[in-house]
Amino acid sequence: MADAPPGFDHPIFSESIRLIRAALAEQPPHLRFDLTSLAPPEQDVVLRLIHSSGDLSVTADLRFSPDACNAGLEALAHGAPILTDTAMAAAAVAPMARRTFGNGVHSVLSWAPAQAPLGSTRAAVGMERALQEHPGAVVLIGSAPTALELLLEQVAVGQTAAPALVIGMPVGFVGVAESKRHLAGSGLPQIRLEGSRGGAGLVGAAANALLRRAWLDQAAAGASAIGPTAT
Repeated sequence: MADAPPGFDHPIFSESIRLIRAALAEQPPHLRFDLTSLAPPEQDVVLRLIHSSGDLSVTADLRFSPDACNAGLEALAHGAPILTDTAMAAAAVAPMARRTFGNGVHSVLSWAPAQAPLGSTRAAVGMERALQEHPGAVVLIGSAPTALELLLEQVAVGQTAAPALVIGMPVGFVGVAESKRHLAGSGLPQIRLEGSRGGAGLVGAAANALLRRAWLDQAAAGASAIGPTAT
């Protein structure tokens, strides 16, 4: 995980990441996950997901499409809006967004009707409307597979622009595996958690890892451009 300037990360978070790294290295050989096999932004996402879930085994189900993290970093650094399927996920990401690039963070439920229409869900309806207003957003789905399916359908038929990145981790059992399988075959830039696990906390953790990394990368690039101070 990229080193942050003093005060950026809470000491408890920094110590947690140190302990997670140590725990990964101490796993039995048949369970050991090679963190160094991933690009640095992907490592950041893995570490933050473990930190948020308290579960080292989450690494077994995590999937990155090629250049997904780079697509997310670029979009977030340019101020792309962040759409979430729940207010809880939006609340998890908003503080980091405010500390970094000031990205707008919106729950699609803000566009949803008071009651779900027959055969659909509030999240799916809200997603359709939010995508029209915020094309090219970074989209987080941690609870509603119906919202993920709607997104994929809209992109496939050309009714909305492809998101810059989809963090697809809906939790549960009804429609979840199918929606993740459809996401896997969509060709969209994506970070995906296979199986029934997921949730607002995990999609928020992944987004926060990318916001933090993009912010620190930009700060490092700026310092490099300025160069050392003459004495």
